Amino acid sequence: MSSTLIKCFNLAKTVGNATVKSFLAAPKQPLQACSAAALQTPHVQMSMQQMHTSPVRRDLMEFFDDKKNWSENEVKVGRAWRTEELRIKSNKELHQLWFVLLKERNMLLTMEHECNDKMEIFPSPERIDKVKISMENLETVVRERNKAYHLLETGETGERPQKAVKNAFGLQVSYKSCEHALPPFMNLKWIKSRNIGFGGRAVNRFLLKYREKLYNVKRKAKNRSRNEVMMILRRNPNFDLDVLRRQFPDVNVDKLCNEDKIRGHYVPKVGV
Repeated sequence: MSSTLIKCFNLAKTVGNATVKSFLAAPKQPLQACSAAALQTPHVQMSMQQMHTSPVRRDLMEFFDDKKNWSENEVKVGRAWRTEELRIKSNKELHQLWFVLLKERNMLLTMEHECNDKMEIFPSPERIDKVKISMENLETVVRERNKAYHLLETGETGERPQKAVKNAFGLQVSYKSCEHALPPFMNLKWIKSRNIGFGGRAVNRFLLKYREKLYNVKRKAKNRSRNEVMMILRRNPNFDLDVLRRQFPDVNVDKLCNEDKIRGHYVPKVGV
């Protein structure tokens, strides 16, 4: 390294140290006075008061349930929030309710982990499912409002566009587009992870067996419904057919009434 370059480095180092020392040695009273005056303004005090929705605690007991519920086998709680109940609430109320549900979910997951660690019974585990259902319904309502706002303002939904693509197994899946810094033809990582082609003898054999499995499941479900209708008509010949049509829409009840299997073991009245 040349001597000129070494002198430049030393000069830059000296100037940097002097700047830092002058900043540290500067008086802090005006800054503190300005901060104190700013905190005394009413709008700042109001924003600080509205920052927390619950009283601040200095321990970690907010992650645990009430102590009176620790030894219980069942905790009585209400049901999950429905979408029609959430639609009548304002955005501010939905925002507050989201954080209440998030706090409740964290508490329930902590209690579940603690009970599993201590090999104890977690009281009312369905509470976790109710909280998750409530959060999913809340997200649905917020997404509906966002769609309505974007359709009114821009004519578009505002959500990420998605399209149907086929994965490596040849199955159709939904792919949501996202922004990238590089165009598709230059983004090799995206090409390797997303543009996966399918084909070959193994994939075609898998698709053949997979479709056969789906067909068998559908066929067995249809046969079960048909046999159930047949048993109902065999035991109750005067059963209301309209009820059967509504309950079993995939079964041809009129055609089934003409078969011999539903007649049962009774003597029909002839010539009466």
